Amino acid sequence: MEIKFNFKNFEPSEHLKNYAQTRFSKLSKYISDKDNLKLEVNFEVEKYRHIIEAILTAKNLHISAKEEHEDMYASVDLVLDKLEAQVKKLREKAKSKHRNKVRMDVIQFNKEDKKGPVIVETDHFEPKPMSVEEAALQLDTLNYEFLVFLNAEEERINVIYKRKDGNFGLIDPGI
Repeated sequence: MEIKFNFKNFEPSEHLKNYAQTRFSKLSKYISDKDNLKLEVNFEVEKYRHIIEAILTAKNLHISAKEEHEDMYASVDLVLDKLEAQVKKLREKAKSKHRNKVRMDVIQFNKEDKKGPVIVETDHFEPKPMSVEEAALQLDTLNYEFLVFLNAEEERINVIYKRKDGNFGLIDPGI
């Protein structure tokens, strides 16, 4: 990770530079693509206020944070906390997006062939969050036999299906 420091209205001590370098280098552990990772940190002193603005950029990433405090070291820690929170939030968002993808295989049974079922089609889709009632309405409208959806109340993948008696059944894995 490339870290660039800019100082305005004061001359920094070597200790401050080393402290900031050590603290901000922690951010790289949260980001997988470290090749083009750049952090620009602007330090500024206005009377008794110590202001720090940090801009973290990488491929498909642009995060910034600004903080001011009476102590420059406290400002470094506060900005770092803000950046870490944003990076962690983005990382969790990416993980949950990847986790919610569902793979669906269509299996065809052939009575003449004794080899067993054959997968004839595979589909990847991202289920939409909705309530059970919404899923039932959509299933009825689309005239499908089942619907895979993300249960908005439980935040889990569920399957709703039409029963032979005309009612609906719900499969909730409870994981």
